[in-house]
Amino acid sequence: MASEQKPVALFPLSAHLLPGGRLSLRIFEPRYLRMVKEACAAQRDFAVCMLNAKGDKQLNQHIYPLCTLAKVIDFSTLQDGLLGIVVEGQASLIVDQIETEQDGLRIANCEFDQVWNSADCLEQAELQLATDKLRAIFTRFADLPQLYPSPDFGNAMWVLFRWLELLPVDASVKQALLSEKDCRKVLLFLTELLH
Repeated sequence: MASEQKPVALFPLSAHLLPGGRLSLRIFEPRYLRMVKEACAAQRDFAVCMLNAKGDKQLNQHIYPLCTLAKVIDFSTLQDGLLGIVVEGQASLIVDQIETEQDGLRIANCEFDQVWNSADCLEQAELQLATDKLRAIFTRFADLPQLYPSPDFGNAMWVLFRWLELLPVDASVKQALLSEKDCRKVLLFLTELLH
C-alpha cells in the first residue's frame, strides 16, 4: 500500500538495511555528514539504498528502487576522529525521481511500501530452520548481539529481513525477493540455501 510522497536523502551502500535492522556506519563525506545532521535535526529523513553495480551513476540508475527509511539511534566520535552512527531501519520505501544536489547528495521522492502481506501467517515450524541457523550466526559473530541486544527471533518478518541483510547474494536478487507479495517464496529460497 503506497502513500503520499516525501523527499528523502539517499545513502547508497553495499551493506544492506531492512526494517528492524541495524547498521554501524562511519560517516566522513561532507554530503553524508550534512544528511545525518539534517536527519538528527528532523529537517529531512534519509534512506539506506542498495547499490546497482550495473547502473549508470550519472543517471542515478546505480540506486535500486526499494530502500529503507533509517533512523539514527546512536552516534559517537570514533578513534580516527570520524563520526560513527548506528542506524535502525524503520520502513520500506520506493524511490522515485532522484535529483542530485550541489554537494552530490541525492534526494528522491519516496513512497512507503508494504512488503510481504503474508509474513505474519507463517507458522513457527515453517521458520524453524531459518530461526535456528540465525541464532547460530548471532552466537558466532559478537558484533550482532551488540547491535541487537533484544533479537526478535519469534517474529517471522524480523527473521526473514535479517537473513536478507546477511545473505551474500547480489542486491538484484534481494530486490526481487522484497518485491514478492508472498513471503513463502522468500522462505523457500532461504530454506534451499540453508540446506
